Amino acid sequence: MSESTRPMIQIQGLTKIYGSGASQVTALQDVNLTVNRGDIHGIIGMSGAGKSTLIRCINRLDTPTEGRILIDGQNIMDLKGAQLRAMRRRVSMIFQQFNLLMQKTVARNVRIPLEIAGVSRKEADDRVKELLKIVGLEHKARAYPAQLSGGQKQRVAIARALASDPEVLLSDEATSALDPMTTQSILALLQDINQRMGITIIIITHEMAVIRQICNQVTIIDGGVIVEEGSVDEVFTHTRSSAGRRLFGIIKDEIKEDEITEALRIVFDGTTRNEPLISSFILKSGMPVNILSADMHRIGGKAYGQMLLSLPESYADREKLTNGLREMGLTVEEVHTS
Repeated sequence: MSESTRPMIQIQGLTKIYGSGASQVTALQDVNLTVNRGDIHGIIGMSGAGKSTLIRCINRLDTPTEGRILIDGQNIMDLKGAQLRAMRRRVSMIFQQFNLLMQKTVARNVRIPLEIAGVSRKEADDRVKELLKIVGLEHKARAYPAQLSGGQKQRVAIARALASDPEVLLSDEATSALDPMTTQSILALLQDINQRMGITIIIITHEMAVIRQICNQVTIIDGGVIVEEGSVDEVFTHTRSSAGRRLFGIIKDEIKEDEITEALRIVFDGTTRNEPLISSFILKSGMPVNILSADMHRIGGKAYGQMLLSLPESYADREKLTNGLREMGLTVEEVHTS
């Protein structure tokens, strides 16, 4: 097994239950997940799906009810005290609300993990300068958080998370409070950190645009259960779950569930995006086609398009439409909106 495909994190049979009796809530149910070393792995789901509970279990901020979590082969459920604290230095975390100390300068905020670890003053100073340069804030070392923009605050939080020289970086909705342009810059920074430093990154988000921009692997969670997982382009091309179809925008919000129950989804890559595929098919077959929606996305730097077509009532026409589109080299599948 190569270094790049060796599991960094293995989650086995993970269940998390809150409360008891009539108030009992199962936040996660029998979750099994592997994150390979060096991946940027996105975990996505709507609000209440269980994704934040999952990430909090990974660094033991929350304790699972059942199951095992192995980090680089070590079961962290067995760790206590100093061993648990050491693990959390290897698995660092950034949050949506930054969690900076407002009364301390940027440099002092970044120094906190180094001070806790007992690093010498000279070494800590050098490390803080290095980290602020990595996140592009070396000129803000003496500033206070109140003097920073939201994006700059998140960059400070990222620098602080990197201070312990982690092997894994957990991002819990870290861009949710930021505007779109700032989100783009923070995601680009995380991608650079992953490529330059080899740090495995797990990103928790409810925004598919985040997944498309920087993740190479994705897990979709719904109701505390994993419903899809795999490479981002594979899951996009062959989306199976209702949650996945909504998150990838396959079924648009403007298409009401009672207006259509079946549709034909077409997926094509950027090599054919300038070709009039549907119009060519209509001219060739003489079959009218009703386009319900169409859009383009970039996934891993590659352009992908998708269309949603209404299905003909006749089974023979359905076969003709599906087979004709497949003969043109398109990925075609029936999807259900209800």
